[in-house]
Amino acid sequence: MGEQVEESNHEIRQLETRKKGGLVTMPFIIANEAFEKVASYGLVPNMILYLMSDYKIGVAKGTNILFLWTAASNFAPVLGAFLSDSYLGRFFTIGLGSCFSLLGTFLLWLTTMIPQLKPPPCNQFTQTCKQSTHSQFAFLIFAFIFISMGSGGVRPCSLAFGAEQIDNKNNVNNERALESFFGWYYAAGATAVLIAFTGIVYIQDHAGWKVGFGVPAILMLLATVLFFVASSLYVKMKVKKSIFTSFLQVIVVAYKNRKLPYQPTNSDGWHYHKDSPESRPTTGLRFLNKACIIQNPKDLTSDGIALDPWSLCTVEQVEELKALIRVLPLWSSGIMMSINVSQSSFPVIQASTMDRHLGSSFQIPAGSFAFFTIAVLALWVVLYDRVIIPFASKIRGKPVHLGVKLRMGIGLVFSTMAMVVSAVVEHARRKHAKEQGLLNNPQVVIAMSAMWLVPQYCLHGLAEAFSAIGQNEFYYSEFPKSMSSIAASLFLLGMAVANLLASLILSTVERLTKNGGKEGWIATNINQGRYDSYYWVLAIMSFVNLFYFMACSWAYGPCADETNEPKTSNDIDSLEELQRARSVVVERQSLFKSLPS
Repeated sequence: MGEQVEESNHEIRQLETRKKGGLVTMPFIIANEAFEKVASYGLVPNMILYLMSDYKIGVAKGTNILFLWTAASNFAPVLGAFLSDSYLGRFFTIGLGSCFSLLGTFLLWLTTMIPQLKPPPCNQFTQTCKQSTHSQFAFLIFAFIFISMGSGGVRPCSLAFGAEQIDNKNNVNNERALESFFGWYYAAGATAVLIAFTGIVYIQDHAGWKVGFGVPAILMLLATVLFFVASSLYVKMKVKKSIFTSFLQVIVVAYKNRKLPYQPTNSDGWHYHKDSPESRPTTGLRFLNKACIIQNPKDLTSDGIALDPWSLCTVEQVEELKALIRVLPLWSSGIMMSINVSQSSFPVIQASTMDRHLGSSFQIPAGSFAFFTIAVLALWVVLYDRVIIPFASKIRGKPVHLGVKLRMGIGLVFSTMAMVVSAVVEHARRKHAKEQGLLNNPQVVIAMSAMWLVPQYCLHGLAEAFSAIGQNEFYYSEFPKSMSSIAASLFLLGMAVANLLASLILSTVERLTKNGGKEGWIATNINQGRYDSYYWVLAIMSFVNLFYFMACSWAYGPCADETNEPKTSNDIDSLEELQRARSVVVERQSLFKSLPS
């Protein structure tokens, strides 16, 4: 009788779970993500202009602030993913992230509404202006911090949380439902980004900062409300152990066992799961192998599971950490491209001094030129997948595929070319300003079309189309299936490191080029600065990085796509994850140059 009652209760719980989730939750999750994107992405393109005009902050300091803000915003999703998987769960992580983003956008809007929160109005090019006080500056920084914390909660969890609502193995149309969700998710994300780069930036240019920052705050309020309104409809999965914890366990146990002697790889003394294909560790990085040596059979349960995971790890855990360590050199070679892409403040300042008219009446906002990067990236992805590869395969009579490392290298070449073009265009712009007698008046528009900036944006788009997508595919194809979430985390971490290094490079150049109290290359007056020389420094560093990439590529050896045999236990699920990664790069990575992703 007791067993029947227990079985009945189990069936009731299953029925209640099935009633939650489903397509009815999709509009709320997608709307939350889309509004959050419009709100946060729309704030950044013109932010350097806001810092210069309202806070009297110089170009170098303002750019460094944006570098650090973007670094925090790129690192936050890595931390958010860890907290979500290990402690909070995706629902609470997204909810907290939405609230933090709302608070950050609200505080930023308040800086436009309350005069006491920023210095008094002043033209820093013709007057000696009063700088912001410590409390005013702190208020602004807190707004940035809350927005970064918000991105750390929403960005890493939204897609997976939505998939949890739709994924139902008992539904015969489950695959079609998931496909529909991913399609609408990416379409909404791409639309949100375009609105942010065009609509929000246009509002800021024509209606002022009060309305331009107020609209994102209202959108973020809608995003938060819509997410919590459907709280009772969501499937809320329990947290599980994060793979980051697994990595830490391997390091700790290997250190504890550092004095143990090495044992042959063909030994039977390795700890592994019964259903794992990896029963013995590889010989590379063999000091980590000590983490999975069974010292005492009593350390295992009757099912072969370690009693204390901080004293004994599995072979699979060890090999996962080895896979991560092995890709780090190639991962680091892609940081230089991210440094180049992150130089978003300078082109905005350049565009603001150039003729941006299309026709007699319409003028492109200075912060909207990044649209060309998105357009080229999206166009190339479509052409590559739907036209170039099928056409080349048809001509050769067999499938044609560009290896991931080759594409990564091509992307780095395009990135180097983009910096060369940037230097040449800026040299020409400054020459025109000098010829027109505007060296001391950067607020006057020079007689040179801003469309000359388009080629560098297009080259950045091609660089990301090759290298960024190539990197993501590289991680997904080289890592075991259990590490699929690490691919996005690695990419975001690389962007965060790139922002920190970009800030260091900028500060170093500014310090070394200042002589006798004179302004250096990164001057607030762009016509007196030497931004072209700064671009040449980045171009030379990018050229040197090409050789570093080739060395790392040679040292790594053949990839899974080159041997036609996966190096790890990837299966069809990993291929699906790979395709999702390629799609999300289109709307995420191309925005890195000016967004806190």
